[in-house]
Amino acid sequence: MNTNSPVPLIDPAGPPFGLHSVCRTLGESNATLEKFAWLGDQLAVAIWRRDTEEAETIYDRPGHHTLSCYLNGGYRTERQKMPGLYGAPSRLCALPGDHESRWWVRGHMHFMHLYFLPGHFTRRAVQELDREPRELTLADRTYFEHAEIAQRCQTLANELWDDPDGRLRANEAAHDVLSLLLRAQSVQRTDVVRKGGLSVATRRRLRDYIAANLTASLTLGELAEVACLSEFHLARMFRTSFGLPPHAWVAQQRLDRARELLRTTALPLERVALQSGYANPSHLSHRFRAALGATPTAYRRTMRSA
Repeated sequence: MNTNSPVPLIDPAGPPFGLHSVCRTLGESNATLEKFAWLGDQLAVAIWRRDTEEAETIYDRPGHHTLSCYLNGGYRTERQKMPGLYGAPSRLCALPGDHESRWWVRGHMHFMHLYFLPGHFTRRAVQELDREPRELTLADRTYFEHAEIAQRCQTLANELWDDPDGRLRANEAAHDVLSLLLRAQSVQRTDVVRKGGLSVATRRRLRDYIAANLTASLTLGELAEVACLSEFHLARMFRTSFGLPPHAWVAQQRLDRARELLRTTALPLERVALQSGYANPSHLSHRFRAALGATPTAYRRTMRSA
């Protein structure tokens, strides 16, 4: 795909990114979009090229997070108020959804962007860092270095996004990048007053109970008993502490469990479905298609070939 016109940031499987997105800003400037794809899970990726003597680019609270990885060039590009700090291949920039920045772009640069919503970043904090999503946000970082993230970004950039198997591999690579980014570039939020929510012990108890009982028909009443709260209070506080309402969190955990089993075991689809809490393989396939645009069988085949 080659265009320098604005890109329609509408995912057929979900809501649009913000109207003032980084991708739209570049599309309306003199940047050339070489590739763009929705990867499923409302994740988007793009490769851009710019060749200019000097131009200014302004990002103004795009609403979604952006990870930028330079693939080539960028040696004379710098962020205003950070003079003398220039881009280079494998250098990374983390741009939070609420950030504002001005850049002087000079000469050739070739770079990849991964676009993701704040929820992609913070919801994994519960599982991976034992923290509440509201506690953390993406740090605003310019030209930092992280060899593993840069390597995964290069892998992501090299995938064939117009191929169904390539998109699935790219989706996995994107999730790996977000996990690494959470550990390397998350910071404590200072703009949130901690009110409401579950205690740490209750949050952990619910997290572990759900993980141990995904095959059961979990109800709000059952979770309320585990938390020793009324259903009304649990529903309100669960979302504060987990970043999702109870039913959505359980659905996400089931999908994650199915992905893990498909990736790491040879269990037949019926067993994968049952061990992930789905009624049958058809139910599993429906959820898989909604999230990834592919069947469980296609996902397993792609992960094995990778």
